[in-house]
Amino acid sequence: MSPSVRLTLSVMMFLQYFVWGAWYVTMGTYLGETLRFTGPQVGLAYGTTALAAMISPFFVGMVADRYFATERILASLYLVGAAILLVASTLTAFPAFYLVLLLYTLTYMPTLALTNSLSFHQMNDPGREFPGIRVFGTIGWIVAGLCVGFLRLESGVWPLRIGAVASVVLGLYAFVLPHTPPARQATRVTARDVLGLDALQLLREPAFAVFVIGSFLACIPLQFYYAFANPFLNEIGMVNAAGTMTLGQMSEIGFMLAMPLCFGRLGVKRMLLVGMVAWVVRYLLFAYGDNASLVWMLYAGIVLHGICYDFFFVTGQIYVDQRAPVHLRAAAQGLIAFVTLGIGMFIGSWLSGQVVGYYSQVADGAVSHDWSSVWLVPAYGAAAVLALFAVVFRDRPPVVPPS
Repeated sequence: MSPSVRLTLSVMMFLQYFVWGAWYVTMGTYLGETLRFTGPQVGLAYGTTALAAMISPFFVGMVADRYFATERILASLYLVGAAILLVASTLTAFPAFYLVLLLYTLTYMPTLALTNSLSFHQMNDPGREFPGIRVFGTIGWIVAGLCVGFLRLESGVWPLRIGAVASVVLGLYAFVLPHTPPARQATRVTARDVLGLDALQLLREPAFAVFVIGSFLACIPLQFYYAFANPFLNEIGMVNAAGTMTLGQMSEIGFMLAMPLCFGRLGVKRMLLVGMVAWVVRYLLFAYGDNASLVWMLYAGIVLHGICYDFFFVTGQIYVDQRAPVHLRAAAQGLIAFVTLGIGMFIGSWLSGQVVGYYSQVADGAVSHDWSSVWLVPAYGAAAVLALFAVVFRDRPPVVPPS
């Protein structure tokens, strides 16, 4: 991969995750404190990304495989999404906000798989090259969080508008991305194509099937953090919670850069297990920490994000790329997005909203929560998935086709 291509892909990843990080982290605080949405409503709002991950990746992945260059699809999705996100920032009633946010996420979520697919297409050794590119996405997320936190925008509408403007920039930038033509010649679309059954054939391999099922189950408790960590930290009085949460992405950079070495020494299974252990420990730290003498536990839980994310999600993306044939890679990335960011996160969004609603109290018009009880729920759930995955998953080295 040439230095110019590496730079182009790095900027793409920076902007990709800047857009998401600008509005996603603090949306729960904005919806709860400013718009007065309930816990279950906040959970449903976060579930829009999961619904979009279930509806769109198969279709878009099959289109990318057959008809249009990936960079053209990305440009269209970013520009349309920018307009929709701007509309969402003007809405204050839950039904309207929810529907427009869902429409926006239908344009954004497919781009996660497509940017990965476009990047892998340019690489000779994704296991070594991808982490160095993907780390710039983490930097983009950090910059977005620092901007929102230090400007004290967490409970306002501006994070949504910043995300919309950044999406316009990214949409225009997509036109200069490396040309990535469809891997297959265009053919008539069948029900098999639309349903993504070409990617589903990968489930015939037992190890891949267990990986997909384990990833799905793990994502259910994971969504508690994404939806409610920022409201939790703000409610207990942490100053500049959004900025503080970027410590997690800062640690993510270090672990991302260490991933090539870890792949060689640990392998896929151990890396996934380490990631799952980190999720259990994080939730226990949140359950028993506070914003006084035990505030170090909250910081430790945030810093663990590097292991939580890299060793679970990024390892999974590389594993999928290793297993899928070249002509199925976009659809295969869509499959894992469907299962993890889709079904798993949707159930997790609904469940986290119900749990937070159950442990909420209203006094003098103010809403508070029993956060210790809230965080123990995903801690136990993640521990159960960890034990199951450790026993059942058996990986084997990928088959390298002859050159």
